[in-house]
Amino acid sequence: MALALVTGGTAGIGHAFAVELASRGWDLVLVARDTARLEAVAEDLKTRFGRDTEIITADLADRADLLRVAERVESDTSPVEMIINNAGFGIHAPMLAKDFSIHEKALDVMCLAVLVLSSAAGRAMSARGHGSIINIGSSSGIITTGNYSAVKAWVNTYTEGLANELRGTGVAVTAVLPGWVHTEFHERAGINASKLPDVVWLDADELVREALDDNAAGKVISVPSKRWNTAYWVGRHLPRSSIRWLSRKLSNSRKS
Repeated sequence: MALALVTGGTAGIGHAFAVELASRGWDLVLVARDTARLEAVAEDLKTRFGRDTEIITADLADRADLLRVAERVESDTSPVEMIINNAGFGIHAPMLAKDFSIHEKALDVMCLAVLVLSSAAGRAMSARGHGSIINIGSSSGIITTGNYSAVKAWVNTYTEGLANELRGTGVAVTAVLPGWVHTEFHERAGINASKLPDVVWLDADELVREALDDNAAGKVISVPSKRWNTAYWVGRHLPRSSIRWLSRKLSNSRKS
């Protein structure tokens, strides 16, 4: 039976991926920091869909934990056929903050971990001649709202480069660039999203279905929903001075 590994699989977009994949007949390997939540999600997937779920408690900002997950990704025993690098968090901290620990953790979890786990998956999958790598970037990566935009711009670009390197190997590589999604993400990051209009919001389940379909179709960039596809196109073609102006306005609107 096909096996997918999802980081950050107990909440938000990662949990939506786990549920959708289980409903499609996939078994899961879920990676997160909270063992109790991992066990609860695993039991739920077993009850609802009859799928087996392996759990790995790990903090991807910890090098030993990251390498342990990478070893599982590259293992030939119960091989991972799809990886979703989803683990991440919002950054509600100024770039000038003297305490840079949150920025360091962001780079570890959302950049280094994506590189290490994608590399492990790419080696194993290309050797087998098939597989899927899905990295959760963001439409924020085309604007300039602080370090989160910088981190996600790296994910977006890295994934395109990885797709080039794995072209012709049978491994489908996709960067998913969501807009604003109804999850606990923003609340946990202390980001005030109350002023945003309803039209900008996406449903996590719909996002995941479109992302999986885009990956199956071989798309390297997946921007779920027509409205966010339009926003992405505009963002790629506006002058950078205009992008910086819009980013300042958006950042100011989210301040508590």
